[in-house]
Amino acid sequence: MTTQPTETNVFERRESEARSYCRGFKTTFTSASGSEMTDESGQTYIDFLAGCSSLNYGHNDPDMKAALIEHLTNDGIAHGLDLHTNTKKDFIEAFERHILEPRGMDHKLMFVGPTGANAVEAAMKIARKVTGRTNVISFTNGFHGVTLGALAATGNSYHRGGAGIELNGVTRMPYDGYMGEGTDTADILETMLEDKSSGMDAPAAIIVEPVQGEGGLNAARPEWLRRVASLAKKHGALLIVDDIQAGCGRTGDFFGFEEAGLKPDLVTMAKSVSGFGLPMGLVLLKPEHDIMGPAEHNGTFRGNTHAFVTARVAIEKFWADDAFAKDIARRADIVEKGLSALAAMIPGAYLKGRGMMRGVDVGSGELAAAICAKAFENGLVIETSGPEDEVVKVLAPLTTPDETLGKGLAIVLDAARDIVEPGQKIAAE
Repeated sequence: MTTQPTETNVFERRESEARSYCRGFKTTFTSASGSEMTDESGQTYIDFLAGCSSLNYGHNDPDMKAALIEHLTNDGIAHGLDLHTNTKKDFIEAFERHILEPRGMDHKLMFVGPTGANAVEAAMKIARKVTGRTNVISFTNGFHGVTLGALAATGNSYHRGGAGIELNGVTRMPYDGYMGEGTDTADILETMLEDKSSGMDAPAAIIVEPVQGEGGLNAARPEWLRRVASLAKKHGALLIVDDIQAGCGRTGDFFGFEEAGLKPDLVTMAKSVSGFGLPMGLVLLKPEHDIMGPAEHNGTFRGNTHAFVTARVAIEKFWADDAFAKDIARRADIVEKGLSALAAMIPGAYLKGRGMMRGVDVGSGELAAAICAKAFENGLVIETSGPEDEVVKVLAPLTTPDETLGKGLAIVLDAARDIVEPGQKIAAE
């Protein structure tokens, strides 16, 4: 399969140089359904990017689409600021019934601006107000957004360099595995927190991703996450779990921290929380931390009414019982087998991530980019991640049919065979 050239002059002429994903996928997409996207020439691509985990349930889920069309046709509220609306009520009740109560969570929902970064900004502000402290501990390779507060907690030097001013208020500590085998980085965190001469200011919060999506699919061990949570509590800091990319089923359970048994003080969510790719961000917070005054964290688009419609359907359709989670686990096994074959092809390559948030570190950004580019030529949308973009990253919709999933993985393997340098050993499939 070859990609047809597309007219991109208008994008190059008028769209900002800040555009990014489109640079690797030089075509113009016109429609999408399930796990596939189609461009203006009629060519169909399997989607292993899924809006960077914003489309965990695939493109244009028919039940969500029908509910949204009905809402629009009936002149449902289009924009409600943070007014009480029937759609907000229905979503909160569904989230309470199917997500919070079964997990023993009494968290309240704070609707913020419709991005993950805004949710992070709100969570950090809450923690600082609750504790009266300013320092936030984040981790190496963490990615929390590119607005200034969230960017201060983000590790990537390229993104940090775009700030234009000094980024402060954050102390960076090594994530699980960052120091290599034999070093438990939770020991380092504990030592720094307990040593009054370490130079670390008492933290308002510790913010952590259960799996670092943009940082290279580094998956923290459950025991490490529990240590971090325990240290936060011991030292009077709030635990913020950034579940923006790892949540909504991406790592297997609805929340990325469930395997570790955590009950975070605050949880940031966005991406697939709407279920349909509609912008929506929120912070889950324990009731005792709900101390922000009216409009103290404000935003014209806090609470996307259309997103409430589709989010309710997503919760009721996929999370009313454990059947979907079991299906994710089954598909995760398919992904793991396919990516294990990819890792076996390339000396030194290894599998990373958890659940349906998986990838292979192939050792260099150049090689990973070449594999993804060749895969795109053959009909697969797939991206890289990591500090040097060295990880070939699979974020297929959680609903991807087995046959489509297998076909997409086969495209990745074929691309790797074409790209790996002559003379290198390639294992049998």
